[in-house]
Order: sequence, then C-alpha cells, then structure tokens
Amino acid sequence: MVSTEPGVVAFPRRSPGQVTPPDGYADLRARPGLCRTVLPGGTPVWLVARHEDVRAALTDPRLSSDPSKPGFPATGGAPEALPGWFVAMDAPEHTRYRKLLIPEFTVRKVRELRPGIQQVVDERIDAMLAAGNSADLVAAFCLVLPSLVICQLLGVPYEDHEHFESRTRVLVSLASTARQREVALGEINTYLTELIAAKRAQPGEDLISRLIDGGVLDDAELLGVAMLLLVAGHETTANMLSLGVVTLLENPQWIGHEGVVEELLRFFSISDVVSLRVATEDLEISGQLIRRGEGVAPLGLAAGHDGTVFEDAGEFCPARSARHHVAFGYGIHQCIGQHLARLEMEVALTTLFERVPRLRLAVPADELEFKHDGVLFGLYELPVRW
Repeated sequence: MVSTEPGVVAFPRRSPGQVTPPDGYADLRARPGLCRTVLPGGTPVWLVARHEDVRAALTDPRLSSDPSKPGFPATGGAPEALPGWFVAMDAPEHTRYRKLLIPEFTVRKVRELRPGIQQVVDERIDAMLAAGNSADLVAAFCLVLPSLVICQLLGVPYEDHEHFESRTRVLVSLASTARQREVALGEINTYLTELIAAKRAQPGEDLISRLIDGGVLDDAELLGVAMLLLVAGHETTANMLSLGVVTLLENPQWIGHEGVVEELLRFFSISDVVSLRVATEDLEISGQLIRRGEGVAPLGLAAGHDGTVFEDAGEFCPARSARHHVAFGYGIHQCIGQHLARLEMEVALTTLFERVPRLRLAVPADELEFKHDGVLFGLYELPVRW
C-alpha cells in the first residue's frame, strides 16, 4: 500500500478481477493504532480494520451516523439526509424508527415469509429452465428474487421494478455524478410519493399500508423509510446471491452445507464502506486519538478477514463458525433486514443447486465483471449454462 504523505495511506480498493479483500487490509490490521486515508470522495478519515476495533467503533455513541454533523465523511452513493432515512440518524431519532419497524423483521415474522419466498424461487427457476439452457443469472434470478420479495413486502407493484432498480444502480455507483444521483433520487421520490398517496386512498395488506395505518409517520418520514427499505432490500441481497453462486461453483464441495450463508457474508461483506462515522467528541480507538469532527471508516470486510478472529480467513470455509462477522454492521445500527436476507440466500442457493445440478459458468471466472466502482460489491452479469 503506497503512502501519499507521512502517516497517510492510499485508500485500499479491490483491483479488477480481485474478489478477496484488497492487499492493503492486512497491512492496516498489522500496523499499531489506526491509519489515516482519503476516501474516493476526497474526505480524510481514520481507517478501522481489526475486528475488535470495528465493533468498538460501531458501538461507540461518540461516533455519529448523522451526515449533517461537521466533518462527516462523504463518498457519494445512496441518500443520507432524508427524513425517515434512519440509518443516517443517531439515538433517539434512530431508535424511534427502529422500534417501529423491528416487529416487521423479527425471526418469527420473517420465517412466515418462507413459503412465499420458496414460491418465488421455484417460479424463477421454472422460467429459466423453460427459456433454454443458458442465462444471465443476475438478471434472471439473483436480482429478480429480492426485488419481488421486497415489492411484495412493501406493496410496490413489481411491474415497476425496472424504474427503481435502474435508479438504485445510479445511487450506489461511485462513478455517478452528483447530478445523476440527484435526478435518480428525485425520480424514486416522485414514484414513492404517488404510491403512498394511492395507499392512503386504498390501503392494502402490506408494510407501507400498515405504517400509514399506524399514524406515527408523516408523509416525508414514510417516504424516507419506504425508499430505504426498497433500495437496501433488493440491491444488497442480489449482489450476495450472485457472489454466492460463483463461489459455490468454484467450491462445489460446500454446496448444501448449513454454514454457507454466514461464511459468504463474512467472506465478502459487500457493504464495506457504508458504516461511516464522525466523532462528536474526542475519543480513542486502539490507542489512536480521534478528535472531534474527524471521520472514521469501520471496514467490515477487513474485520471479516481478521486472522486473529477467523483462522485462515482468506479461505472460504463454511465449516467454520462465522456468525460473529460484521457484514450486517454491529450495535444499534445492525441491519434490520438481516433475517430476511439470510432466508432469501438460504432458500435461493439451496433450491438453485438442487434443481439445476448441472449449473456452470458460461465464461471463465476471470472474465466476470465485478462491481469495483460501487458502494456495494457484486457482479454486473453472471453468464451460466446447464
């Protein structure tokens, strides 16, 4: 990892074709204290790479998730300051939204969705098999499944999926300009505003209708919550599914193992630089003084590959106990939809390999195009045959 100035390291990024953590992550963990870098958006931050330190950073109330705080690091990407966009809030505002939504995403509540998820998976595989002996698995399966599920949950008509999927791609791409993100955000806003108005007039049996009926959120807050759940509820899982398929095709001995989902989450931790923070007062992490107003980037992927916590961390090994990874974050901001994501991955990967046992890549693995330019890691396309 090349130093740009004394005490500052270049921001470590995956190289094209590299799916494992950037080489620089191991160096970050080996150095005493913390390292300083500049994010792709130009903001200086402290990098937190060791598992213990990442968990400490994600639970320290002196590190704020609020992008309106002075010094908050910015990378572009998804909206961060909307009413209802509660991942960008601190307690007590964050707590208010989370308490409202937790009952919708409990283990028991999500377990009730299994039959519907299984039906969607089976229908998508049926359609793939009926269409021939090859497909782009991202478009035909990995993206369709979580989009359909989140649409059903929220009450969003699936026929509108291309509208929100295309705008989401703009929001999570680091290559997008500020103007492109502004336009994409505005178009999703308009769509969801009209949908919410329609549901006020004619409620359904869905989450948005239940939130309206609860009467706790105003329209602006409801819009932010709906957008967060819609955007985060399909793009993240879609990326994990495509990476999971590639990994299992290259490691077929692990197909069907009960530890596959947790190990995939640890191994890839696709939302690595999402949990940005800013110090609201002076504090120390790993002996490093972080002053008020300085940004912090806890690296979930680096934590997931900490060899002091996960033996032979660079190896994909579902037999290990990986439940204590931080791919979903940690502390009060831990992903509220984690149980749903786990269930979708389990059902999708298990069923796909059971029903399509001859599944194989249609191109060499080193020719696959990975998302090195995004807030979230994944695959743009996944050509397969069977």
